[in-house]
Amino acid sequence: MFLTRTMPTLLAFLFGAVAVIIYYVPHTVAQEIERELSLWLRILYAFAYFLGLYSILNLHWNRISRREGGWAYSGVAIASFLVMSFFVVYNDGAGPFAPQATAGGYQWMFTYIHVACSSTMFSMLAFYIASAAYRTFRARSSDAAILLVAAIILMVGRVPVGRAISDFFPEAAAWLMEVPNLAAKRGIMLGVSLGAIATSLRIIFGIERSYLGGGEE
Repeated sequence: MFLTRTMPTLLAFLFGAVAVIIYYVPHTVAQEIERELSLWLRILYAFAYFLGLYSILNLHWNRISRREGGWAYSGVAIASFLVMSFFVVYNDGAGPFAPQATAGGYQWMFTYIHVACSSTMFSMLAFYIASAAYRTFRARSSDAAILLVAAIILMVGRVPVGRAISDFFPEAAAWLMEVPNLAAKRGIMLGVSLGAIATSLRIIFGIERSYLGGGEE
């Protein structure tokens, strides 16, 4: 119980409190501690990366073993991972783990398969976005009407034909992005920041323990 519940809570409190305190201490010792903690954080990121890699590969392998729905896509995911890993090591004679710019096979797979598939997916999403926008922007209320007008001004002002029609559209689009949109964005960011601070304090003081695999206690 101590190793699985109490010790992780104590470590979260200790490192969280230290990170908060040293942020406000303008001293060389505090700065050295912050750099050391940043280094250890990168090491933890590396372990988390490998853990996440194992988790996703294990998930796809279980789908293939159980012949679940869409298991063929899991096979494509694992095969793609193995092929890309091979080119990372081999690199067409460029040497093990060469940079991507000099990795022939890796760069070819990324440019002509990954980028092409991504472009195709986003091209298809454009039609779904247009359809969703048409259904959403129906002026059924005053708020929806304002949203519809703002969306039309933005869409027209962001394309060359809008400037050809009138200088009003690009100027109005720029005003909408820089004034009301930026104000709403800042409000959302403030709310997210306050939520992150509250969640961090709950973790530091042991109120929130969902990272241990359970709920609050």
